[in-house]
Amino acid sequence: MMNFNYDIIVIGAGHAGCEAATAAANLGSKTCLITMDMNKTGQMSCNPAMGGIAKGQIVKEIDALGGQAGIITDRTTLQFRMLNRSKGPAMWSPRAQCDREKFITEWRRTLENTPNLYIWQDTVKEIVVKDSVITGVKTCLDVTINAKCVILTAGTFLNGLMHVGKVMFPGGRISEPASYHLTESIASHGIRTARMKTGTPVRIDGRSVHYEDMEIQNGENDFHRFSFMEQSERQLKQLNCWTCFTNPDTHSILRQGLPYSPLYNGQIQSIGPRYCPSIETKIVTFPDKEQHQLFLEPEGETSRELYLNGFSSSLPIDIQMAALKTIPAFRDVVAYRPGYAIEYDFFDPTQLRHTLESKVIGNFFLAGQVNGTTGYEEAGGQGIVAGINAHIKCHGGTPFVLGRDRAYIGVLIDDLVTKGVDEPYRMFTSRAEYRILLRQDDADRRLTPLSYEAGLASRARYDMMRRKEEAINGIRQFAETFSIKPDLINSALESLGTAPLRHGCKLIDLINRPQITIANIAEHIPAFKRMLDKIDDRKEETVEAAEIDIKYAGYIDRERMIADKNARLENIKIKGRFKYAEINSLSTEARQKLEKIDPETIGQASRIPGISPSDINVLLLLSGR
Repeated sequence: MMNFNYDIIVIGAGHAGCEAATAAANLGSKTCLITMDMNKTGQMSCNPAMGGIAKGQIVKEIDALGGQAGIITDRTTLQFRMLNRSKGPAMWSPRAQCDREKFITEWRRTLENTPNLYIWQDTVKEIVVKDSVITGVKTCLDVTINAKCVILTAGTFLNGLMHVGKVMFPGGRISEPASYHLTESIASHGIRTARMKTGTPVRIDGRSVHYEDMEIQNGENDFHRFSFMEQSERQLKQLNCWTCFTNPDTHSILRQGLPYSPLYNGQIQSIGPRYCPSIETKIVTFPDKEQHQLFLEPEGETSRELYLNGFSSSLPIDIQMAALKTIPAFRDVVAYRPGYAIEYDFFDPTQLRHTLESKVIGNFFLAGQVNGTTGYEEAGGQGIVAGINAHIKCHGGTPFVLGRDRAYIGVLIDDLVTKGVDEPYRMFTSRAEYRILLRQDDADRRLTPLSYEAGLASRARYDMMRRKEEAINGIRQFAETFSIKPDLINSALESLGTAPLRHGCKLIDLINRPQITIANIAEHIPAFKRMLDKIDDRKEETVEAAEIDIKYAGYIDRERMIADKNARLENIKIKGRFKYAEINSLSTEARQKLEKIDPETIGQASRIPGISPSDINVLLLLSGR
């Protein structure tokens, strides 16, 4: 018989589960990852892409913490782009189209070669709880697996139900079974549950596409990567994406099909994602818009299968195909499978602590779509935090919590546990009030020291971060102290399209000009170029980070000052101090919301919807502040 006793059990091998399991195991916990199918670890259920607006920052943060998503993405990238380059660096967001099958293969290889990590292929049907503390799980193979902590990362599989027109069939993903009974087992202990909906587009046979009727979308192949550890050449052939548009004929067919849409005929009752709508939702929400952009993206290096981004749908197959054929590039389209919608169970995240441990069941952690989020990146970010905290719960230590001024992952988790969700939660840069501090270029400097102290980030990763930081400081110090004389630089300045100097200045004053970069000015200052040439470790990345630090120093300092000022409220602990229902000076809504959320600090209380500044003042007075 096998020994089914572990420190930590992770249920589900999606993006949250894989990050949770590898984090816990790498920290030293004996970990069991339970999955229905070992050949689908890290499966990209929808678009085989990582990153995007704000999501790219999360992947960089996972990597900086010592997670795996960035490394695996870099090894399987088919096309890389840095989005939002026309905006400031706080908005720059990396995105990569990946090879779906190779991504899975890389995750499985990583899992099977992680010390302390064991995989069991099975389905969990019940949690085992004693005295309000979880002690293990029971599976469909009638195996009881014991553990000190359990992390649930079941994605869309809990009572999953898929829709294509009027056709409904159970499943967690296409051709994969749903998980039954587990939701009911968890809910029986007092954890609130509800339903959500998401969807995915048609998959197209690339041989049937008229590419001449589409615009090519090229990728980039510069020094940018997701992982701070991966600096080698891209391993796979880099491929194109393409764009095209729907048209009034497309919309007419889709509109005629609305009575058959599960979203509009009452067949689907649950909440769908506002920011990733189906094509039928787009034509209803924007009735005057004559076209919507579509992105045709590769699924693999050698595969003919293509993903049609922007055409998510649960309409009947014949309507999906008829609508597609009105688009010139798809006039002869052949599909591998239609788009579909899926409904699934999730749990109220306001019943979680910032560690992602349940407030209801001790030692029980939840991460990913089971908390009401959408997206691989949001799931992975939760997974690594849950894995770290489950290990700490097993072996002792200070809970690992990321503040809103420290990471997008911190914003994500705080939003979930403080505000809850009324639709699938997706991260945006606008959700972060300190986004100038949370740039993609400085994720390692923000988070690697914290993770190294917690024991997850390796010494090699930490030392690499320190060398980068020292080089950045060296560049900045050189720029602040090196004097520039007009007669030696003016001709160069004019060639770079900027005004000549009338008086001498420091180099940093030139770098702050919009036309000047460290790279182009260094060519005209030999001493500066020699100094930069001494950086032999991730030079381009380091120079870019230094330039951002210099050009945006005023904004960064101001935002840090605001964050530090607001941190005062985060240090005032109130959990367990008050019986909110008895505080008549609070508004009725505040009493109800505070009773439900039971915030840890006044800072968290201030972010609960419905809590007014006057309510916060009451809490400050009662706290003696």
